Amino acid sequence: MAHSWRPSPPPLECSNEHLTKRAPLLLASGAGSLAWWRVRRSEFRAAPAALDLQDVYRLDALQAILHEQEIAEVLALLRSAGVEPILVKGWAAARLYPEPGLRPYGDIDLCCRPDQFDDAAAALRRVKKPKYYLNLHRGFSSLDELRWEELYARSQVVPLGGQKVRILAPEDHLRLLCVHLLRRGAWRPLWLCDIAAAVENRPADFNWNRCLDRDRRIADWVTCAIRLAHRLLKVSVDDTPVAGSAKLLPRWLFRQVMRNWSAPFPDLYPPQSYGGPFINYIRRPTHVLYALRKRWPDPIEATITMRGPLNDWPRLPFQIGHYALRTGEFLANLPKLLKMRQTRHSSPGATRDSIRNPT
Repeated sequence: MAHSWRPSPPPLECSNEHLTKRAPLLLASGAGSLAWWRVRRSEFRAAPAALDLQDVYRLDALQAILHEQEIAEVLALLRSAGVEPILVKGWAAARLYPEPGLRPYGDIDLCCRPDQFDDAAAALRRVKKPKYYLNLHRGFSSLDELRWEELYARSQVVPLGGQKVRILAPEDHLRLLCVHLLRRGAWRPLWLCDIAAAVENRPADFNWNRCLDRDRRIADWVTCAIRLAHRLLKVSVDDTPVAGSAKLLPRWLFRQVMRNWSAPFPDLYPPQSYGGPFINYIRRPTHVLYALRKRWPDPIEATITMRGPLNDWPRLPFQIGHYALRTGEFLANLPKLLKMRQTRHSSPGATRDSIRNPT
Protein backbone atom coordinates (compact mmCIF):
# COMPACT_ATOMS: atom_id res chain seq x y z
CA MET A 1 0.00 0.00 0.00
CA ALA A 2 2.98 2.32 0.40
CA HIS A 3 3.01 5.09 -2.24
CA SER A 4 -0.15 3.62 -3.82
CA TRP A 5 -1.99 6.97 -3.86
CA ARG A 6 0.67 8.62 -6.02
CA PRO A 7 0.36 9.04 -9.83
CA SER A 8 3.59 7.11 -10.41
CA PRO A 9 4.43 4.83 -7.46
CA PRO A 10 7.98 3.48 -7.22
CA PRO A 11 8.70 -0.09 -8.37
CA LEU A 12 7.07 -2.75 -6.22
CA GLU A 13 9.42 -4.91 -4.19
CA CYS A 14 7.76 -8.18 -3.23
CA SER A 15 7.46 -11.81 -4.27
CA ASN A 16 4.67 -13.59 -6.08
CA GLU A 17 4.11 -15.67 -2.94
CA HIS A 18 3.75 -12.52 -0.84
CA LEU A 19 1.28 -11.01 -3.31
CA THR A 20 -0.79 -14.20 -3.42
CA LYS A 21 -0.95 -14.30 0.36
CA ARG A 22 -1.88 -10.63 0.81
CA ALA A 23 -4.32 -10.21 -2.10
CA PRO A 24 -7.36 -11.62 -0.22
CA LEU A 25 -6.79 -9.19 2.65
CA LEU A 26 -6.43 -6.27 0.26
CA LEU A 27 -9.58 -7.22 -1.61
CA ALA A 28 -11.59 -7.70 1.58
CA SER A 29 -10.49 -4.33 2.97
CA GLY A 30 -11.53 -2.41 -0.16
CA ALA A 31 -7.94 -1.64 -1.19
CA GLY A 32 -7.84 -3.93 -4.21
CA SER A 33 -7.78 -1.10 -6.76
CA LEU A 34 -4.91 0.67 -5.03
CA ALA A 35 -3.01 -2.61 -4.83
CA TRP A 36 -3.45 -3.06 -8.61
CA TRP A 37 -2.15 0.49 -9.11
CA ARG A 38 1.08 -0.68 -7.45
CA VAL A 39 1.23 -4.05 -9.18
CA ARG A 40 0.28 -3.03 -12.74
CA ARG A 41 3.83 -2.14 -13.78
CA SER A 42 5.57 -4.94 -11.92
CA GLU A 43 6.68 -8.35 -13.10
CA PHE A 44 3.70 -9.88 -11.29
CA ARG A 45 1.01 -8.04 -13.24
CA ALA A 46 -0.08 -11.25 -15.04
CA ALA A 47 -0.15 -13.39 -11.90
CA PRO A 48 -3.58 -14.78 -10.90
CA ALA A 49 -3.66 -12.66 -7.73
CA ALA A 50 -2.82 -9.53 -9.73
CA LEU A 51 -5.58 -10.25 -12.23
CA ASP A 52 -8.06 -10.48 -9.35
CA LEU A 53 -6.92 -7.02 -8.26
CA GLN A 54 -7.30 -5.74 -11.83
CA ASP A 55 -10.90 -6.99 -12.01
CA VAL A 56 -11.75 -5.04 -8.87
CA TYR A 57 -9.99 -1.97 -10.28
CA ARG A 58 -12.17 -2.08 -13.40
CA LEU A 59 -15.34 -2.49 -11.35
CA ASP A 60 -14.42 0.37 -9.02
CA ALA A 61 -13.71 2.63 -11.99
CA LEU A 62 -17.22 1.99 -13.35
CA GLN A 63 -18.83 2.44 -9.95
CA ALA A 64 -17.00 5.75 -9.49
CA ILE A 65 -18.78 7.11 -12.58
CA LEU A 66 -22.15 5.94 -11.28
CA HIS A 67 -21.49 7.39 -7.82
CA GLU A 68 -20.64 10.79 -9.30
CA GLN A 69 -23.94 10.79 -11.17
CA GLU A 70 -25.78 9.86 -7.97
CA ILE A 71 -24.05 12.66 -6.05
CA ALA A 72 -25.07 15.18 -8.71
CA GLU A 73 -28.69 13.97 -8.55
CA VAL A 74 -28.82 14.14 -4.74
CA LEU A 75 -27.30 17.63 -4.69
CA ALA A 76 -29.82 18.86 -7.26
CA LEU A 77 -32.64 17.37 -5.20
CA LEU A 78 -31.50 18.97 -1.96
CA ARG A 79 -30.80 22.34 -3.54
CA SER A 80 -34.30 22.38 -4.98
CA ALA A 81 -35.46 22.16 -1.34
CA GLY A 82 -33.22 25.08 -0.36
CA VAL A 83 -30.56 22.91 1.31
CA GLU A 84 -26.85 23.40 0.56
CA PRO A 85 -25.00 20.39 2.04
CA ILE A 86 -21.29 19.72 2.48
CA LEU A 87 -19.96 16.45 1.08
CA VAL A 88 -17.45 14.66 3.34
CA LYS A 89 -15.31 11.53 3.03
CA GLY A 90 -16.12 9.33 0.00
CA TRP A 91 -15.75 11.39 -3.15
CA ALA A 92 -14.09 14.22 -1.22
CA ALA A 93 -11.25 11.81 -0.42
CA ALA A 94 -11.28 10.05 -3.81
CA ARG A 95 -10.74 13.30 -5.73
CA LEU A 96 -7.18 13.48 -4.34
CA TYR A 97 -6.17 10.18 -5.96
CA PRO A 98 -4.81 9.88 -9.53
CA GLU A 99 -8.12 8.28 -10.53
CA PRO A 100 -11.39 8.48 -8.54
CA GLY A 101 -11.95 4.74 -8.99
CA LEU A 102 -8.83 3.98 -6.95
CA ARG A 103 -10.71 5.00 -3.82
CA PRO A 104 -14.00 3.05 -3.73
CA TYR A 105 -16.83 4.18 -1.48
CA GLY A 106 -20.29 2.78 -1.02
CA ASP A 107 -22.27 5.65 0.44
CA ILE A 108 -22.68 9.40 0.15
CA ASP A 109 -21.95 11.37 3.34
CA LEU A 110 -23.66 14.77 3.39
CA CYS A 111 -23.76 17.24 6.25
CA CYS A 112 -26.50 19.83 6.28
CA ARG A 113 -27.21 22.82 8.49
CA PRO A 114 -28.83 21.50 11.68
CA ASP A 115 -32.04 23.47 11.24
CA GLN A 116 -32.36 22.16 7.65
CA PHE A 117 -31.96 18.47 8.50
CA ASP A 118 -35.70 17.73 8.60
CA ASP A 119 -36.27 19.53 5.29
CA ALA A 120 -33.42 17.59 3.69
CA ALA A 121 -34.69 14.25 4.98
CA ALA A 122 -38.22 15.05 3.78
CA ALA A 123 -36.95 15.95 0.29
CA LEU A 124 -35.08 12.66 0.05
CA ARG A 125 -38.10 10.66 1.18
CA ARG A 126 -40.11 12.07 -1.71
CA VAL A 127 -38.01 10.09 -4.17
CA LYS A 128 -40.38 7.46 -5.58
CA LYS A 129 -37.70 4.86 -6.21
CA PRO A 130 -34.90 5.33 -3.67
CA LYS A 131 -31.55 4.29 -5.10
CA TYR A 132 -29.02 6.21 -3.04
CA TYR A 133 -27.12 4.81 -0.10
CA LEU A 134 -26.89 8.03 1.82
CA ASN A 135 -25.67 9.15 5.25
CA LEU A 136 -27.33 12.45 6.10
CA HIS A 137 -25.75 14.20 9.10
CA ARG A 138 -27.23 16.93 11.22
CA GLY A 139 -24.33 19.36 11.10
CA PHE A 140 -20.96 17.92 12.08
CA SER A 141 -21.73 16.80 15.62
CA SER A 142 -20.75 13.20 14.87
CA LEU A 143 -17.71 14.08 12.75
CA ASP A 144 -16.04 17.27 14.02
CA GLU A 145 -16.26 19.42 17.13
CA LEU A 146 -16.23 22.74 15.32
CA ARG A 147 -19.50 24.57 14.73
CA TRP A 148 -21.32 24.31 11.42
CA GLU A 149 -21.00 28.05 10.79
CA GLU A 150 -17.22 27.96 11.07
CA LEU A 151 -16.75 24.90 8.89
CA TYR A 152 -19.21 26.15 6.28
CA ALA A 153 -17.62 29.62 6.14
CA ARG A 154 -14.29 28.23 4.97
CA SER A 155 -15.66 25.33 2.88
CA GLN A 156 -14.92 25.19 -0.84
CA VAL A 157 -16.98 24.64 -3.98
CA VAL A 158 -15.33 22.37 -6.56
CA PRO A 159 -16.51 20.96 -9.90
CA LEU A 160 -18.07 17.52 -10.18
CA GLY A 161 -18.96 16.77 -13.79
CA GLY A 162 -21.44 19.45 -14.76
CA GLN A 163 -22.32 20.21 -11.13
CA LYS A 164 -20.67 22.03 -8.26
CA VAL A 165 -20.15 20.33 -4.91
CA ARG A 166 -19.27 21.89 -1.58
CA ILE A 167 -16.53 20.19 0.45
CA LEU A 168 -14.55 21.01 3.56
CA ALA A 169 -11.46 23.18 3.49
CA PRO A 170 -8.27 21.07 3.17
CA GLU A 171 -7.36 21.69 6.82
CA ASP A 172 -10.75 20.55 8.09
CA HIS A 173 -10.83 17.64 5.64
CA LEU A 174 -7.50 16.28 6.93
CA ARG A 175 -8.53 16.67 10.57
CA LEU A 176 -11.81 14.84 9.94
CA LEU A 177 -10.01 11.99 8.15
CA CYS A 178 -7.54 11.54 11.00
CA VAL A 179 -10.13 11.53 13.75
CA HIS A 180 -12.44 9.26 11.75
CA LEU A 181 -9.62 6.75 11.23
CA LEU A 182 -8.89 6.52 14.95
CA ARG A 183 -12.51 6.66 16.08
CA ARG A 184 -13.23 3.58 13.95
CA GLY A 185 -10.22 1.64 15.25
CA ALA A 186 -8.02 2.28 12.17
CA TRP A 187 -9.17 -1.10 10.88
CA ARG A 188 -9.22 -0.15 7.19
CA PRO A 189 -5.93 0.54 5.31
CA LEU A 190 -7.80 2.65 2.79
CA TRP A 191 -8.54 5.28 5.45
CA LEU A 192 -4.83 5.68 6.14
CA CYS A 193 -4.23 6.09 2.40
CA ASP A 194 -6.81 8.90 2.47
CA ILE A 195 -4.69 10.68 5.06
CA ALA A 196 -1.54 10.11 3.02
CA ALA A 197 -3.20 11.54 -0.11
CA ALA A 198 -4.53 14.54 1.83
CA VAL A 199 -1.09 15.30 3.33
CA GLU A 200 0.87 15.00 0.09
CA ASN A 201 -1.73 16.82 -2.02
CA ARG A 202 -2.36 19.69 0.37
CA PRO A 203 -2.31 23.13 -1.28
CA ALA A 204 0.64 25.46 -0.94
CA ASP A 205 -1.30 27.74 1.42
CA PHE A 206 -2.35 24.88 3.74
CA ASN A 207 -2.64 26.32 7.25
CA TRP A 208 -1.43 23.84 9.86
CA ASN A 209 -2.44 26.14 12.69
CA ARG A 210 -6.02 26.08 11.43
CA CYS A 211 -5.91 22.30 11.26
CA LEU A 212 -4.49 21.87 14.77
CA ASP A 213 -5.38 25.01 16.68
CA ARG A 214 -8.32 23.67 18.64
CA ASP A 215 -8.43 21.05 21.38
CA ARG A 216 -4.85 20.01 22.13
CA ARG A 217 -5.90 16.39 22.46
CA ILE A 218 -7.48 16.36 18.99
CA ALA A 219 -4.33 17.97 17.61
CA ASP A 220 -2.33 15.11 19.13
CA TRP A 221 -4.68 12.59 17.51
CA VAL A 222 -4.19 14.23 14.12
CA THR A 223 -0.40 14.28 14.38
CA CYS A 224 -0.41 10.67 15.61
CA ALA A 225 -2.48 9.57 12.60
CA ILE A 226 -0.04 11.33 10.27
CA ARG A 227 2.88 9.59 12.00
CA LEU A 228 1.08 6.29 11.49
CA ALA A 229 0.73 7.04 7.77
CA HIS A 230 4.44 7.86 7.63
CA ARG A 231 5.40 4.66 9.44
CA LEU A 232 3.19 2.27 7.48
CA LEU A 233 2.77 3.94 4.09
CA LYS A 234 5.92 6.06 3.85
CA VAL A 235 3.97 9.28 3.35
CA SER A 236 6.21 12.33 3.06
CA VAL A 237 5.99 14.51 6.17
CA ASP A 238 8.46 17.19 5.12
CA ASP A 239 7.28 20.67 6.07
CA THR A 240 4.66 19.28 8.45
CA PRO A 241 4.42 19.60 12.25
CA VAL A 242 5.56 15.98 12.65
CA ALA A 243 8.69 16.31 10.48
CA GLY A 244 10.98 16.14 13.50
CA SER A 245 9.02 13.53 15.41
CA ALA A 246 7.71 11.22 12.69
CA LYS A 247 9.00 8.10 14.47
CA LEU A 248 7.29 8.88 17.79
CA LEU A 249 4.44 6.41 17.81
CA PRO A 250 2.99 4.43 20.74
CA ARG A 251 4.14 0.83 20.42
CA TRP A 252 0.74 -0.60 21.28
CA LEU A 253 -0.90 1.51 18.54
CA PHE A 254 1.33 0.11 15.81
CA ARG A 255 0.78 -3.46 17.02
CA GLN A 256 -3.00 -2.98 17.22
CA VAL A 257 -3.23 -1.60 13.68
CA MET A 258 -1.22 -4.56 12.39
CA ARG A 259 -3.52 -6.92 14.29
CA ASN A 260 -6.61 -5.23 12.85
CA TRP A 261 -5.28 -5.33 9.31
CA SER A 262 -4.57 -9.06 9.60
CA ALA A 263 -8.31 -9.82 9.59
CA PRO A 264 -10.29 -8.91 6.48
CA PHE A 265 -13.34 -6.67 6.54
CA PRO A 266 -16.12 -7.26 7.50
CA ASP A 267 -15.13 -9.97 10.01
CA LEU A 268 -13.18 -7.49 12.10
CA TYR A 269 -15.39 -4.46 12.31
CA PRO A 270 -18.47 -4.19 14.57
CA PRO A 271 -21.37 -4.70 14.33
CA GLN A 272 -20.61 -7.46 11.81
CA SER A 273 -18.28 -9.17 14.28
CA TYR A 274 -20.83 -9.05 17.10
CA GLY A 275 -22.90 -11.90 15.74
CA GLY A 276 -26.15 -9.92 16.01
CA PRO A 277 -27.78 -7.34 18.30
CA PHE A 278 -27.12 -7.90 22.00
CA ILE A 279 -30.84 -7.90 22.73
CA ASN A 280 -31.04 -11.23 20.87
CA TYR A 281 -29.02 -12.81 23.68
CA ILE A 282 -31.12 -11.50 26.59
CA ARG A 283 -33.23 -14.65 26.69
CA ARG A 284 -30.30 -16.94 25.93
CA PRO A 285 -28.13 -16.71 29.07
CA THR A 286 -25.66 -19.32 27.86
CA HIS A 287 -24.71 -17.00 25.00
CA VAL A 288 -24.51 -13.76 26.98
CA LEU A 289 -20.87 -14.26 27.96
CA TYR A 290 -20.01 -14.88 24.30
CA ALA A 291 -21.81 -11.69 23.27
CA LEU A 292 -20.08 -9.68 26.01
CA ARG A 293 -16.67 -10.96 24.99
CA LYS A 294 -17.28 -10.12 21.33
CA ARG A 295 -18.11 -6.56 22.34
CA TRP A 296 -14.87 -5.89 24.20
CA PRO A 297 -13.78 -2.56 22.64
CA ASP A 298 -10.82 -2.03 20.39
CA PRO A 299 -8.15 -0.05 22.33
CA ILE A 300 -7.87 2.62 19.62
CA GLU A 301 -11.61 3.18 19.40
CA ALA A 302 -11.93 3.14 23.21
CA THR A 303 -9.20 5.77 23.62
CA ILE A 304 -10.84 8.18 21.20
CA THR A 305 -14.33 7.61 22.60
CA MET A 306 -13.06 8.38 26.11
CA ARG A 307 -11.02 11.31 24.79
CA GLY A 308 -7.79 9.81 26.02
CA PRO A 309 -4.23 10.58 24.93
CA LEU A 310 -2.41 8.37 22.45
CA ASN A 311 0.62 7.64 24.59
CA ASP A 312 2.41 4.52 25.84
CA TRP A 313 0.22 4.13 28.92
CA PRO A 314 -1.99 1.00 29.24
CA ARG A 315 -5.29 1.11 27.34
CA LEU A 316 -7.27 -0.98 29.83
CA PRO A 317 -8.79 2.01 31.70
CA PHE A 318 -10.13 3.46 28.44
CA GLN A 319 -11.51 0.09 27.35
CA ILE A 320 -13.29 -0.37 30.67
CA GLY A 321 -14.68 3.16 30.45
CA HIS A 322 -15.87 2.62 26.90
CA TYR A 323 -17.46 -0.70 27.84
CA ALA A 324 -19.26 0.90 30.78
CA LEU A 325 -20.46 3.76 28.58
CA ARG A 326 -21.92 1.46 25.96
CA THR A 327 -23.50 -0.75 28.64
CA GLY A 328 -25.19 2.31 30.14
CA GLU A 329 -26.49 3.37 26.73
CA PHE A 330 -27.84 -0.11 26.09
CA LEU A 331 -29.63 -0.27 29.44
CA ALA A 332 -31.10 3.20 28.92
CA ASN A 333 -32.47 2.16 25.53
CA LEU A 334 -33.55 -1.34 26.59
CA PRO A 335 -37.27 -0.50 27.15
CA LYS A 336 -37.44 1.10 23.71
CA LEU A 337 -35.64 -1.85 22.10
CA LEU A 338 -37.98 -4.35 23.75
CA LYS A 339 -40.99 -2.37 22.58
CA MET A 340 -39.67 -2.24 19.01
CA ARG A 341 -38.97 -5.96 19.14
CA GLN A 342 -42.50 -6.67 20.34
CA THR A 343 -43.98 -4.47 17.62
CA ARG A 344 -41.93 -6.20 14.96
CA HIS A 345 -43.09 -9.63 16.08
CA SER A 346 -46.74 -8.56 16.26
CA SER A 347 -46.55 -6.85 12.83
CA PRO A 348 -44.24 -8.93 10.58
CA GLY A 349 -44.72 -6.54 7.68
CA ALA A 350 -43.71 -3.44 9.64
CA THR A 351 -40.51 -1.65 8.72
CA ARG A 352 -38.29 0.71 10.63
CA ASP A 353 -37.20 4.07 9.24
CA SER A 354 -33.47 4.42 8.87
CA ILE A 355 -31.80 7.51 10.19
CA ARG A 356 -28.67 6.43 8.39
CA ASN A 357 -30.39 6.40 5.01
CA PRO A 358 -33.41 8.74 4.78
CA THR A 359 -34.22 7.37 1.34
